Amino acid sequence: MSKYNVAVVGAGAVGEEMLNVLAQRDFPVNELKVLARSAREIIVNGRSYAVRKTEPEEFDGVDFALFAGTENASATYAWEAAKHGAVVIDNSATFRMDPKVPLVVPECNPDDVDWHQGVIANPNCSTIQMVVALKPLHMRSRITRIVVSTYQAVSGTGRDAIEELDQQSNLLVHGRKVKGGPTYPYQIAFNLLPHIGSFRDDGYTSEEWKMIEETHKILGDPDIKVTPTTVRVPVFNAHSESVYIETEEKITANEARELLGKAPGVVVVDENVPGKDPKFRTYPMPIDASGQDATYVGRVREDPFIPTGLSMWVVSDNLRKGAALNAVQIAELLIQKGLVTGN
Repeated sequence: MSKYNVAVVGAGAVGEEMLNVLAQRDFPVNELKVLARSAREIIVNGRSYAVRKTEPEEFDGVDFALFAGTENASATYAWEAAKHGAVVIDNSATFRMDPKVPLVVPECNPDDVDWHQGVIANPNCSTIQMVVALKPLHMRSRITRIVVSTYQAVSGTGRDAIEELDQQSNLLVHGRKVKGGPTYPYQIAFNLLPHIGSFRDDGYTSEEWKMIEETHKILGDPDIKVTPTTVRVPVFNAHSESVYIETEEKITANEARELLGKAPGVVVVDENVPGKDPKFRTYPMPIDASGQDATYVGRVREDPFIPTGLSMWVVSDNLRKGAALNAVQIAELLIQKGLVTGN
């Protein structure tokens, strides 16, 4: 079996999760490098990794470069790494809408990796879990409209945000007052912030616009009407989404559950059975999805007024499927297709 030289670029929350996923999935690693802005040592799940400073020559002989860091790092080093022979899988927003860069979710558009030119983009975390859930329905009957509200965990902002929520929560439960910052402009503990990213002139945020453009590119359909509202919530990890769709032909709730139950990467958690005691009904929650690979779907129901309308609740670990896992799955897909040969 061939083995591959892998570089993980970035040693933050996503970079650490990439190291976890590589180990947990027994990815065929020959040599593993961890690169970041400065050299140091990190410990992930009890294992020590020597972090080296990112320099162009570090990509010599690298088969896969998984970029987990900032737009600045990707803009500076991604194409440089590709010139050195690595296939770059980039988690930042830098190249997602670049027409020469595939934007890939393996469960949705695996064949798009075939035309990569050295760089493949990982979509935004909130987009990934939504399209994983919608692709099997879109294949059954074209989706014409999506209205989505996201409930995004603070881990999507990084370690500092996790610490901020933890500290604010501790202060509040002990009767202390807190203010916003430094990560968020307002208090995040026991609060909701309907604002992720920067505001555009049209009132939407950059995070919301990412969901529109990325959904169009991944599903290959720029005519889908997408209306998102992205909200930061006081949850440590795993994003949730309320997703409403309209399709060209009617899909019943039962058929949707059946299609989703057969779809790769999806787990249906939905016992919305009429007459069943509500306390025994089940649905996905962030505490169950955190640390898991799947995208969980529940609360599937038909719109009582629009014959082709469906609503559902979608939950997934934003650090795993929303970032690290999706990147590693792209690397596995390239190996499966014989597009990277290794040693």
